[in-house]
Amino acid sequence: MKQYFIRRLLLIIPTFIGITIIVFAITRFVPGGPVERIIMQAQQMKSTGGMGIIGDSHGNSSQPLSDEQIKELKKYYGFDKPVLVSYFLWFLKVITGDLGISTRYYDPVWDMIVERVPVSLFYGLVSMVLVYSICIPLGILKALKHKQAVDNITSIMVFTGYAIPGWVVGLLLLVLLGSYWEIFPLGGFTGDDFQNLNLIEKLWDIILHSVLPVISYVAGSFAVMTLLMKNTLMENLSADYIRTAIAKGLPFKKAVFDHAIRNSLIPIATHFGNNVSVILMGSFLIEKVFNIDGMGLLGYESVVERDYPVVLGILVISSVLLLAGNILSDICVAVVDPRVRFK
Repeated sequence: MKQYFIRRLLLIIPTFIGITIIVFAITRFVPGGPVERIIMQAQQMKSTGGMGIIGDSHGNSSQPLSDEQIKELKKYYGFDKPVLVSYFLWFLKVITGDLGISTRYYDPVWDMIVERVPVSLFYGLVSMVLVYSICIPLGILKALKHKQAVDNITSIMVFTGYAIPGWVVGLLLLVLLGSYWEIFPLGGFTGDDFQNLNLIEKLWDIILHSVLPVISYVAGSFAVMTLLMKNTLMENLSADYIRTAIAKGLPFKKAVFDHAIRNSLIPIATHFGNNVSVILMGSFLIEKVFNIDGMGLLGYESVVERDYPVVLGILVISSVLLLAGNILSDICVAVVDPRVRFK
């Protein structure tokens, strides 16, 4: 098993390089980068300054920056070198912990990420705890009460949650409970007067701001985890080893909770490691809907604004977490299933 995990750890390196080099190449060829944005801003400043933009005989607007200025900008942002050379220089910085400088805010990317990690981590951990603590018992109940009233009623909620994306649920909750009935705040992680509150009031303020986003996070994974637990448990309950155990006199309750449930947790365990990146990186659309200044909103804005150093910095963190999460999934499977032996 030790050799297996060593090989898996070593495979992270080429996989990480493959992921990052593809995205890095895309950022170099997609239009609308920092150089183009500066040129556009210069055109707008020239136009609003009353000078106007002089057109040529074909009706094209003149270039507000000289060729030398454009070359300096490309050199400053690293667009003056071939893609592979630029990637190699960027990769050398990454392995030393330097993720670059934001082309929008001109702040270190690492500092921007660290500042927003606690917010996304808070929502991710709370959501994961709720998902596992609700979905596993509910899936067990639905399997044991298959086609009964409890199963049919909860199936309506489960399939509704499966059909509606989490950010749409958040939008509906925000309109109804936040705007129309004014029960919860309209967004943000805390209120405007958060610094002036005492400890109890601060905790209550965070809870009020967290209810709607957490519901939106849970709605996205609620249906999948519940149905996975139900279907896997039903499959194990119909397996030969359970029928044989019951035929030999083992009580049904003991057969379920001592044997069937443990084997049913194996598929759940395989998904546990993959949730690591989701916990830390948050959700782009949910954080955008609720204006939560976390990793998701930072990633969304960096993509929209073509802030490539931030995009690549978030990619580095999420890729490492996802690859490490896959290894964690294997460990969880080995813990849950004693038959697993990695060689």
